[in-house]
Amino acid sequence: MIIPEATDLKTQRGLIDMLRDFLRRVFALIKKEFITIWDDPKTKGIIIGLPLMQLLIFANAVTMEVKNIDVVALDQSKSVESRELLSKFENSPRFRKFYYVDNVVDFKKKLDTQKVQIGLFINNDFSRNIKAGKIASVEVVADGRQTNSASIASGYAAQIITQYGGEISRSSQSCYKNNEVSAAAGINPSVRNWFNPNLEYKWFILTVVLAMLSLVTTLILTALSIARERELGTFDQLIVSPLSSFEILLGKSIPPLFIAMTLTIVMTGIIIVFFRIPFAGSFILFLVSIFISLLAIVGVGLFISAICNTQQQAILSVMTFMMPSVLLAGFISPIEDMPIALQYLTWLNPVRFFMELTRGIVSKGMGLEDVMANLIPLLVIASITLTLASRTFKRKLG
Repeated sequence: MIIPEATDLKTQRGLIDMLRDFLRRVFALIKKEFITIWDDPKTKGIIIGLPLMQLLIFANAVTMEVKNIDVVALDQSKSVESRELLSKFENSPRFRKFYYVDNVVDFKKKLDTQKVQIGLFINNDFSRNIKAGKIASVEVVADGRQTNSASIASGYAAQIITQYGGEISRSSQSCYKNNEVSAAAGINPSVRNWFNPNLEYKWFILTVVLAMLSLVTTLILTALSIARERELGTFDQLIVSPLSSFEILLGKSIPPLFIAMTLTIVMTGIIIVFFRIPFAGSFILFLVSIFISLLAIVGVGLFISAICNTQQQAILSVMTFMMPSVLLAGFISPIEDMPIALQYLTWLNPVRFFMELTRGIVSKGMGLEDVMANLIPLLVIASITLTLASRTFKRKLG
């Protein structure tokens, strides 16, 4: 007669043995993946040297901030007021070289040949209008061939002119308050910038680059994993091993996920310590967000690896995926400015939510509610990409 307690104990031991065998097989594959990645000098350079080098390059070279603006000035007024206005530009750190010309032809030539980014045209009635209490205008001409630079540079110029106009208006009011002539009222705007008070561009670019470099590392490592096995001829050995398709995918996913997580934490430390970017949010929420974001990207990389036969095909597929995903993530232009159809399409893009989380947690101190609003779509995307990768891999095995 079989004792029920003995049967239950035997069943539990059997489950424990099955779990132990499962972990042993998966751990052996994970160990093999780490050894393969570390023994390959090219892969080692990609996952360590390249991201850190790109972080430094992006921090110092890639910027949408406009500095060192060259200016051509045509001052037909040649008055005290016009010289004071031009001195405001000369003392601004955003403007570099000033070319003073005496005629419209030279003024136009400087802009046509792209020697300067903007031109300042001060009419001969500039001083007379100011003294008469009338509105004096200054024409700012920007080189529209560089739309972003032209918009920002003309904005800087308009800000300086507005501030100078406010000073003139206040001075005129004090001078003419007892006279019949009245000066036009000036406007003194008060501007505040939240989350980045001084509009430091590195605060924006580095939090975005953090997500981009993590994306590149995860995609390349996962995309090359199965394709490398096929190219080296070891994929057949992997198939006939005791590992199931789930165990193979799990063993292929954990090393890239671990490496990308580690690299992201290191890069976060670099931007905090060396670039002095304040970390405003919760570090625990940050780690959870990185893990789920990379999990969604791992599914994309495994799907690419499952359909590619060579590493070259895998790398080309990664490049094909990366460009539109980064563009649709709001890196170049805000998602709100995109066409409606593309705005809906961005909900399928894990990079969009990854960038929003890194930027929001680091710079804004995003709370749990806002973090969950981005993590839920990422979990849905991760389930879709991992399921698609698993089915594709099983179909390839069949």
